[in-house]
Amino acid sequence: MRCLIASTTLLLGLAVLAGQSTTASAGGGDPKNSISDVMDAAHGKKGLLNKVKNGKASDADGKELLALYKDLQKNKPPEGSAEDWKKRTQALIEGAELFVKGKKDEGKTALTKAADCKGCHSVHKG
Repeated sequence: MRCLIASTTLLLGLAVLAGQSTTASAGGGDPKNSISDVMDAAHGKKGLLNKVKNGKASDADGKELLALYKDLQKNKPPEGSAEDWKKRTQALIEGAELFVKGKKDEGKTALTKAADCKGCHSVHKG
């Protein structure tokens, strides 16, 4: 009986650790793209955000934009508070998620509101 309890406890402990490890790696980690790379790909003249705003973005474009914004959030802002950075980048992520989920108009509206270049640059651009 003691052996059964000990092995069950061990298995539960391993399952909890495995779950924590998966959760930590899913949301964390280093960004694949720098802030500059994200700005070029997402907000440049021919960037993905403009494609979304103009109604010319494909589903693949929306997924790429979402991935870029997730990377943007993982970067450390050159200036300003990390809390404000997270809030601003989260708004971009949520808009892109709406677009990816098929709520194209809602996503476009949310992204247009969240992509406040001057507001973000005045606080965070180094």
